[in-house]
Amino acid sequence: VEEIGREDGPHAPTMLAIHEHGIEDGFDDSEMSEVAALNEATPKGRTDLTTTPLLTIDPVDARDHDDAVWAAPDDDEKSPGGFRVIVAIADVSWFVRAGSATDREAEERGNSIYLPDRVVPMLPEALSNVLCSLKEGVDRPCLAVEIFLSAGGQKQRHRFMRAMMRSAAKLSYDAAQAIIDGAEANDEAVGRTVRCLHEAYRARLKERERRGPLDLDLPERKIVLKPDGTVEKVVRRERFDAHKLIEEFMILANVAAAETLEEKRTPQIYRVHDAPDPEKIENVRNYLADLDYSLVKGGSLRPANFNQLLKLADARGQKELVSEIVLRSQSQAVYASENLGHFGLNLARYSHFTSPIRRYADLTVHRALVAACRLGEGAQTAHEAA
Repeated sequence: VEEIGREDGPHAPTMLAIHEHGIEDGFDDSEMSEVAALNEATPKGRTDLTTTPLLTIDPVDARDHDDAVWAAPDDDEKSPGGFRVIVAIADVSWFVRAGSATDREAEERGNSIYLPDRVVPMLPEALSNVLCSLKEGVDRPCLAVEIFLSAGGQKQRHRFMRAMMRSAAKLSYDAAQAIIDGAEANDEAVGRTVRCLHEAYRARLKERERRGPLDLDLPERKIVLKPDGTVEKVVRRERFDAHKLIEEFMILANVAAAETLEEKRTPQIYRVHDAPDPEKIENVRNYLADLDYSLVKGGSLRPANFNQLLKLADARGQKELVSEIVLRSQSQAVYASENLGHFGLNLARYSHFTSPIRRYADLTVHRALVAACRLGEGAQTAHEAA
């Protein structure tokens, strides 16, 4: 039917996986013509954030940029030392309407699929890499949340808005970290924003310490391929404060989304992480005992119990090993309409709206927020709510 190459070729495992799992690699004419007919969004009905120096901070090889951040001191005299933070996400719900051909295909795919030598996207590249990519210096529609933090990092209030933004800079994590470490930015506003983002993140660390999420900080490894598709090397990626502050503000935005939808009584899909399975925990407890570690017995385990274990492992120079063991004991995080909370983050409610380009569940949360906050077209339909 189709020749996909030699079975010992470098791309063979990817192609076999695509065929074995029935993954659609490409889009049909109806979807492509639908996307081709889309027009740029207009500022009408949107908050103007084009003069706010929002920044995208991504890996150096990122092709799409679907989230941007900004921070500044809160000028409210009732919140001395506080911060204003904006997290802006590409407004995918404006372009991908429920029931359209593009929407039906995205729902069928569920997610973008990342393979060693390619990505099978959930949405056509004309959306993910163009209309919904927050390109530097280009006006782009977004769904944004403005969050007000106290000097101690506690969230005081937030509000969602549909806006038009213009990214002030496309920064890599390395470039953002260099500014945090004292390097001068090419643009004064960009430098000021990065430094204030870091100050707000440092304040959030106080709140994070109080909350006590699971402290798994495992190294990330990247497979580097040669042009012919064979493996050149595996490199360990460094994790900077620049990575951690983006993660922290995305978590904060996702919590705000869950809270807003609950407050407005709008049906939503949660991102949930159940407590570890007792049988897995017992196996882990026995394994750790052989390494001269003990895990508390009886009662409900909390992230703090694991963190205490990881702190001891760090002192013994075994944190990476023990982190892997703890990771394998955890339940898998999933999407669900029932709120089970998020064990790892130690949060009572958590939705995910920060990746609508690559996760269909996030797109449904976008539509729910548009409906809940009465932000215009592309809102959650009665069918989706059901």
